Parts: sequence; structure tokens; C-alpha cells
Amino acid sequence: MNNEKAYVGTFRKKNNDFRTMVFVKLEDLPASFLETKIKGKETDRKLAEGSELVWDVESDGFRVFNWNTIIGEVEKYSAFEEKRTPTEKTS
Repeated sequence: MNNEKAYVGTFRKKNNDFRTMVFVKLEDLPASFLETKIKGKETDRKLAEGSELVWDVESDGFRVFNWNTIIGEVEKYSAFEEKRTPTEKTS
């Protein structure tokens, strides 16, 4: 997964804690990667508006990112590297 777009953003969780997450949007992940991570045929879960299911790079798992409560700007990166260099900022 070296060429996928990664993002770093901080948001306020439901319990009012802040969470900074390095993540990849599912649409940016290769299908072969998703196939290895998705097990079974569970029904689609409805997420609240402004919430997005993403791949958390640091936790190595699916998480929900809350775009409604972001703090500052979400930074976009071109690859996962030790030293990340933002390519553009997203809101």
C-alpha cells in the first residue's frame, strides 16, 4: 500500500475526547487489500451523516472518521512514509 492517498486529521469523538487519525479512504484502497480484510457478508451499517468508514493506518483496522467535528484541517499525503509530506489540505 505505498501509493494510496493517506490523510491525517483530528476530530472530536462522541465522548468529547479528541482523536488524531492517519487514515485511507476505502475508495483509495486496492480491491485486493479490502478482500483480505472483509470477512463474511454482513449487512451494510448506516453511518451518521458526516461519518466515514476508513482504514486506520496506525491501528491497522477499520474506524469511523467524523468529518462533522474536525479540529483544524485534514492533511492529505501521497504515501505512507516515516516522514510524511503533505501534498494538499482538505476540509
